[in-house]
Amino acid sequence: MNGKFLLTSLFLLALTTFAAAQSKGYVISARNAEPIATEEGLRTRVEFLSDSLLTGRASGTPGSIHAQACIAREFAAADLLPANGTWYRGFRTISGAHAHNVLGFLPGSGDKYVIVAAHYDHIGTLSGTLYPGADSNASGVAALLTLARMFQKMKDLGKTYSHTIIFVALDGKEQSLGGANYLWSEIAGGRLIDPKRGTPVLAKDIDRMVNIDQVGGTEAPLHSKRPDYLMMLSEPETGRRDALLIANMSPEVSLDVAFDYYGSKDFTRVFFRSISDQKPFLENGIPSVMFTSGITLRNNKANDTADSLDYGILRRRVIAMFYYLVRVI
Repeated sequence: MNGKFLLTSLFLLALTTFAAAQSKGYVISARNAEPIATEEGLRTRVEFLSDSLLTGRASGTPGSIHAQACIAREFAAADLLPANGTWYRGFRTISGAHAHNVLGFLPGSGDKYVIVAAHYDHIGTLSGTLYPGADSNASGVAALLTLARMFQKMKDLGKTYSHTIIFVALDGKEQSLGGANYLWSEIAGGRLIDPKRGTPVLAKDIDRMVNIDQVGGTEAPLHSKRPDYLMMLSEPETGRRDALLIANMSPEVSLDVAFDYYGSKDFTRVFFRSISDQKPFLENGIPSVMFTSGITLRNNKANDTADSLDYGILRRRVIAMFYYLVRVI
């Protein structure tokens, strides 16, 4: 068999395979979205959010307003839809600061919703000391924005998911989970309107809430010599842990995964149920998930800077979360 004949045969086989796939309904691979998650893109987002220009992103400050505007621009660029004609959902924190959640919809074909959230506020500048909050939680916001772009890529390729994804950058986490509580109050009060359907987002239609809180750290690994780790905290029955285990089989992921907080039942309960933004959803019966790389000695310190994160590992964590979401929607 000469080379020309072999090439012709392979070409005809490819055409036949493609035609067969088309006749059965072409399957768009989620792997097409992987190139959207880049180390450079994640670093750029974290560096911006933790820059001194944003003064630590305390709720109600000019730095917070800069962060809000950046997030809204990225939501618009990802072709998300604003709710009630605006990206911003204003509320007052317990200290009286005028805070804003930033929220956008990626419409699905069905009537169920998945909320994907990360808080963007931090503790700000205190007594002249800047607290950059790179891991806490610029890393989570960078992941959130990258996930929105990855789903945009799938949308551009013609992929439609059954669930509508509501991407939310939450404010006021450092003030008694103000943004998460306000988001829940909007849903419970029927004030959050689906911009495509024109109907309220009802609690009964929320399939799950996925919270991303501190996913950039590598200094507190689950096992020694494995800085490439990720914790997913959830209820065993509703968390769809199998979805993460399957996602972790990808050669682009292959993380050291745990479903508890360093093996401690007590710390797992505290971190999952009490101190992050999934709390009001859990309290109201919404299945919830928290992705985290845990607390390190840099958290809430002046040395929680962009240079302290490993962006190769952060990229793998983002891809893991993307594949998790693909499987649950």
